[in-house]
Amino acid sequence: MLKSPKVVILCNSNGNRTKTDREREHLEFANSVLEFLSTTLDICDASIRITDHSLLPSILESISNENNVVFATVGDGDDPSLKFSLECMSSSPFVVLNVTDVEISALRIGKIVGLVDEIVKKKVEEFMRKKNLSIILLDYELKHQSWFYRSKISTVYESKSQITGIKVKLDGVEKKSGKVRDQYDLGDKLALVTTDRQSGFDRMLALVPYKGQVLNLTSAFWFRKTEKIIGNHILSVPHPNVSIVKKCQPFPIEFVVRSYLTGSTSTSIWKNYENGCRNYCGHSLPENMTKNQKLWENILTPTTKEEDHDRPISSEDIVKEGWMSQSDLDVCAKAALECFALGQEVAAEHGLILVDTKYEMGKDKNGSIIVIDEMHTPDSSRYWLETSYKKRIKAGLEPENIDKEFLRLWFKQVCDPYKDENIPEAPKDLVCELARRYIKLFEMITWNEFEFDNLNEGSICDAIQKFM
Repeated sequence: MLKSPKVVILCNSNGNRTKTDREREHLEFANSVLEFLSTTLDICDASIRITDHSLLPSILESISNENNVVFATVGDGDDPSLKFSLECMSSSPFVVLNVTDVEISALRIGKIVGLVDEIVKKKVEEFMRKKNLSIILLDYELKHQSWFYRSKISTVYESKSQITGIKVKLDGVEKKSGKVRDQYDLGDKLALVTTDRQSGFDRMLALVPYKGQVLNLTSAFWFRKTEKIIGNHILSVPHPNVSIVKKCQPFPIEFVVRSYLTGSTSTSIWKNYENGCRNYCGHSLPENMTKNQKLWENILTPTTKEEDHDRPISSEDIVKEGWMSQSDLDVCAKAALECFALGQEVAAEHGLILVDTKYEMGKDKNGSIIVIDEMHTPDSSRYWLETSYKKRIKAGLEPENIDKEFLRLWFKQVCDPYKDENIPEAPKDLVCELARRYIKLFEMITWNEFEFDNLNEGSICDAIQKFM
């Protein structure tokens, strides 16, 4: 067990003696939180470091060898660059404090410290009982920030035991490799192995610990949730990274459902709108809309699956160009919209906004239309945090999300990932942070505790062979 952590409270300051009213308010608040921590919870090894947040990298470097630090930020806690620095440049947990309630803020820090200090944990629980306070942070929210989760992820990274798919060898079985999933032909069915490969810019960027497990089990969760709306290809999930599925004939269309005007790729609804498009996939878009604005309703915006590139297409043109029959399209469109609506309902109950997603569908051997591939995963869907959406939009900020974009941005900053033959290796802290985010989203979506199984590629072979 770690010794009781040091608590570092960061306040934003201009570094001058003369401070604004806002800075003085934050400093006073931080002092009050510190006093509560030391007098009520007996966390004596706490300190306040007053600095401009731009100096945070040098602070992190000065404590790089300390593995028992908790950071708390007062002030600009929603600043994306600050959040990025704390999440990706430090392995320490951190919590953003709102300048509203000293006790609640101190108890949030106390709950983090209590993960490794039983005395502090008991004091926090005792204080909450006396004050009749409800749970401040849900268990999964605490766990994904804990040293336990971070150390599990780090151990996999250091031991290079991520699931690559390379060592999954089955005699006499045809294998097809995609960007993330490998497909094994078992005759009347397929085995899909979801690896820890992280792709981007049409190449492999990193191996992210536990990513494959998150994607496979998240899909399994949603396939069960939506099976009354439409059938799916799942026959069995014999391993956290493996799904045994029906063979089917996929439709050459991706069924994309959107609820917000957002996106950054050339096919996204926002980029098209920004470039002047007012009829997107057959939907008329009004003037004067803004990025990340909620649409008037959930809309279906299909794309073709073509050799060179995907392209947005209207439902009418899907039939006109011969991609699908009208009857098949009607079934798929109805199912996609209903699955998305259910997904939004479940996500909202868990503090998330399901912004958009893509579905792939096909026909099984009996001619029934089913959902295939994946469903509502962090790779196929966009999720925002519901609690901060309105506040951030009002402040002109991007919605708070849990995704892989920050890793893509790092590569774009240090190289040209589209043109450079060789690209640098992604830093450990960034890769482990991405793993933490995947696990966090899994727990937020499913409300299931993530299981850090000691898995290897040999266990994947064993799981598949039972179905051969």
